[in-house]
Amino acid sequence: MAKTYLLALDAGTGSGRAVIFDEAGHQIASAQQEWWHRTDPRFPGSMDFDVEANWQILAQAVRKAIASAGIAPADIRSVSATSMREAIVAYDRSGREIWACANVDSRANAEVTDLKRDVPGLEQDLYRQTGQTFALGALPRLLWLQRHLPDVYARIDRISMLSDWILARLSGVIASDPSNAGTTGLHSLATRDWLPEAAARAGLRTDIFPPTVEPGTRIGEVTANAAAETGLLPGTPVVMGGGDCQIGSAAIGVVKEGDCAVLGGTFWQQVVNVAPSVSDSAMNLRINPHVVTGLNQAEAISFFVGLVMRWFRDSFGAEEVAAAGPDGDAYRLLEEQSAHVPVGAHGIIPVFSDVMRYGAWYHAAPSLLNLSIDPAKSGKAAIFRALQENAAIVAARNLSSIFTLTGRTPDKIIFAAGASKSAHWSQILSDATGLPVVTPVVKEATALGCAAAAAIGIGLHRDFADAATHWVRWDRHFEPNLAHKAIYDEAGERWARAYALQRQLVDDGITTPMWKAPGL
Repeated sequence: MAKTYLLALDAGTGSGRAVIFDEAGHQIASAQQEWWHRTDPRFPGSMDFDVEANWQILAQAVRKAIASAGIAPADIRSVSATSMREAIVAYDRSGREIWACANVDSRANAEVTDLKRDVPGLEQDLYRQTGQTFALGALPRLLWLQRHLPDVYARIDRISMLSDWILARLSGVIASDPSNAGTTGLHSLATRDWLPEAAARAGLRTDIFPPTVEPGTRIGEVTANAAAETGLLPGTPVVMGGGDCQIGSAAIGVVKEGDCAVLGGTFWQQVVNVAPSVSDSAMNLRINPHVVTGLNQAEAISFFVGLVMRWFRDSFGAEEVAAAGPDGDAYRLLEEQSAHVPVGAHGIIPVFSDVMRYGAWYHAAPSLLNLSIDPAKSGKAAIFRALQENAAIVAARNLSSIFTLTGRTPDKIIFAAGASKSAHWSQILSDATGLPVVTPVVKEATALGCAAAAAIGIGLHRDFADAATHWVRWDRHFEPNLAHKAIYDEAGERWARAYALQRQLVDDGITTPMWKAPGL
């Protein structure tokens, strides 16, 4: 009897990939290609998502993954999708894409300013209902479209999230799920459905929202056209997925209230499952619908952690890249050198992502402070370690804010995604937080969660909790070194003071922020 395989398609901030799992949750094969998002020179802050080029990347990835797995297309019994959140796609009445933007698109600067001035209290009202601010929300972007591309705006029949777009390409069906649509700021935490009245308050159309279905719901099947492009079998079930963070955390067992995870990818997401009643009056944290019905997640985000490491590799790691070869891991070679640097990295202070300040979200200019002219103390190895430590320190401070909000501290942190492949980094995270850290065998949790949705959609599992019970296997366990925690606590205080000054330089127009939310 033929085996059952599940296909996960993942549109991340930095790459697109296809990953194949068997019905026991074992990863069988994958294919991935990096991508970048285009800036429209007419519009400062724009970050367009190239639907045609990126669909070709994903379609090729499916073919490569199937070939690598050595299986027949008919062996793939179900497919689902996940993606970076906040990215939106607009379609005309024929279902053709007419506009799309990536998640950190920040072109709607004036629109945010105008909404805050012209509709006072709207952002606060929507935050209470949706857990989102205008920082990455769809409302200002739709208003921007209305003003700057009115012909496009007038032709919109539906909007969707990026994971929904993948499923629409596969099946022809446009729908959304709460976990990803919830990041638009136009989707209710209470009802897990759209809030067209929010669009109406901003003078926008209310007839462009697709149906909402829960993750794991079968919505259609692979069309003949999509099959020709991807190599999949026509008629293969297509199942609703979800936002990368929530679906990834569910895959590693973050399915009960109080469960905690750090997902270390391009962005680092620190999440804790919370009851529907939890909200942050200070608007520093975001609250998202979980893929697990009945739960939300309090989330803090560290910006561009993975991209900062890529920048360092590409700028300073030419020797390691050459030594690793085309199929090697230059990061591993850099880390082997940095592991010999003392804890604290000789006092180097990296300035990249700030802690989460959702209501006033921007990041100082990328900087490295407190460097020494002694190459042993400020060379490649020391800076690489400082970057790893800083990521953990910012994560620890973000988690502390969530624990304060919920009034409870978990007994462990589950660490997943790319950064968790490093035992060294996992130990640093444990030391910086003072909590045990466990890593799953399958580190790429986002794809695994997507595969879980595909499995639920064809009845292999009842829900995400059931899938996690059967699929999650633990790899390593790290206990905190409290002496190291004291060093990281002190480094965190120095970092916070330095970062405040760096933010002031941005405020004074002296330096350029790494990223700034629209309207600030």
